[in-house]
Amino acid sequence: MRTALSRLSSLLSCLLVAALAVLVTPAIAQADTEPLPVPWSLAAAVPAQLAAPNSPPPGANDWDCEPSEQHPNPVVLVHGLGANQTVNWQTFSPLLANEGYCVFSLTYGVPGDPLPVYQPGGLLPMERSAEELATFVDRVLASTGAATVDILGHSEGTLMPSYYVRFLGGESKVDKYVSLTPLWQGTTLLGLSALYQHAKLFGLDKVVDGVLDPICGSCRQFLQGSDYLKKLHAKGIFAPEVQYTNIVTRYDEAVIPYTSGVAEAPNVHNVVLQEECGLDFAEHAAVAADPVAAGHVLNALDPADPEPVPCVLVTPLGAAR
Repeated sequence: MRTALSRLSSLLSCLLVAALAVLVTPAIAQADTEPLPVPWSLAAAVPAQLAAPNSPPPGANDWDCEPSEQHPNPVVLVHGLGANQTVNWQTFSPLLANEGYCVFSLTYGVPGDPLPVYQPGGLLPMERSAEELATFVDRVLASTGAATVDILGHSEGTLMPSYYVRFLGGESKVDKYVSLTPLWQGTTLLGLSALYQHAKLFGLDKVVDGVLDPICGSCRQFLQGSDYLKKLHAKGIFAPEVQYTNIVTRYDEAVIPYTSGVAEAPNVHNVVLQEECGLDFAEHAAVAADPVAAGHVLNALDPADPEPVPCVLVTPLGAAR
């Protein structure tokens, strides 16, 4: 009887120790858990935003996540102008989490109190948003114990982090910098940059700034020839210690010309989606749910273990998968 009770006691003790180990052990990022759904359409953002406005996308912001040996750098997702972490990353966040990355996202550049239903981000001057990003990256590094992060940005989320890297100490904290639809030379935006330069000639730029800046302090910073871009180029857009990948689409209707996102430097790799896959018709926004772009992103984040990039039909409404 005592022997049976002793065995039962030992068994219960082992089960208790195992349960405690599960409770106190950090969540190690791995791809062998139940995979998250990965939607290949921007339409997935609508129910997500309605259900939980400005919430992290699936797979993001697990502050107990411990980077794996295969993927030691947490990935920080940086959304575009007028978007937020919820709407911009319904595809890439679960995709990266399924691949075993620790994924983190934020909504930045919000003027005033958040709105209840939809909060557009990226509206503050990019210098201020870069300060928010710096604070967030420090929190990610402290939480995960990682030495560096990788950045995946879209639209403004490609240009704003450059200020963090070049002026706020980010170049020692960022390893890989992957950009979807970047605009290193700015955008003409159907002639708006030329109109703004003409306004400057007539001394009307202050009037324009006074009207625009309270609504969108970052908007004029995107225009070709802006003071923001001049400061970045004077310093040098690309930090020598960081590895950059630029992914652009010929059908970009916001970054004009699309080649604004292409650059030449020893540590820069450029991808024009249509040169790799003629079936890809993704425009500026749709790249955030593009399986062709996703293949290039995964290879950029893990260049030591590249995989074939799929070529499938992609439209502005989503991918045919």
